[in-house]
Amino acid sequence: MAIAANLNLIKSTLPEQVTLVAVSKTKPVSDLMEAYDAGQRIFGENKIQEMAEKWEEMPKDIQWHMIGHVQTNKVKFMAPFVSLVHGVDSLKLLSEINKQALKNDRSIDCLLQMHIAEEDTKFGLDKQELHELLESNDFKELRNIRIVGLMGMATFTDDQNQISREFKELNAIYESLKNDKVMSNSIQTLSMGMSGDYKLAIDCGSNMVRIGSSIFGGR
Repeated sequence: MAIAANLNLIKSTLPEQVTLVAVSKTKPVSDLMEAYDAGQRIFGENKIQEMAEKWEEMPKDIQWHMIGHVQTNKVKFMAPFVSLVHGVDSLKLLSEINKQALKNDRSIDCLLQMHIAEEDTKFGLDKQELHELLESNDFKELRNIRIVGLMGMATFTDDQNQISREFKELNAIYESLKNDKVMSNSIQTLSMGMSGDYKLAIDCGSNMVRIGSSIFGGR
C-alpha cells in the first residue's frame, strides 16, 4: 500500500488547479494498478512501446501522457489512444502526430517543449524557434493536433535560485502565449516540475507536475 499512501500524501499538498501526472515508466502494471485503485487516472510514460502495452492491459478510463522524447517513426503506435504528448520540439514531429491523428480520426493534444536548462542534453525550442513554428504556414495547416501549452525541464542542479529563474522564464513565455490572440483559446497547460522540484515549479506557475519516484519509489 506504499504507493497509495505516497500518492495520497502528494495529492494532499497540491493546489486544486494542479494536475498530477504519475510517471510510471519502467514500473510493472501491478504498481500502476495500485495507484489506479487509489484514484489516479493520469499516467506518464517515456517509451511509446511500453505505454502501448500498458494501455492494452489496463482500464480504458486512463489518460496516457507521453513525457519522453518522441521518435517520429513510433508516433503511429500511440496515436490511437494518447491523451497528451509533452515533449514536442519540432514541426516535423508535430506534422507526424497530425498525420497519425488523422488516420485515427481524432485530434491529439500536444505541449511544445521549451529549452530552459543550461545543459545541452535537454531537448526543446528557444523563444525564437517557438514563434517561427507557430507563425509558419505549415503549422497553420495542421488540423488534427491542438497545442494546449508548454513543457520544460530545469537544469539538474541543487541551485534553487537557478531552477526558480528557469521556471519563471518558462512561465513568462506561457503567459505571453495565453495572451496571444490566435493561441489564447487553447493554451491552458504549463507542465513543469518533477519529484525533486515540483513545489518550486508550482510556486513559479506550473499547473501540471510529473512525479514518479516520490510515488512509485526509485527505479
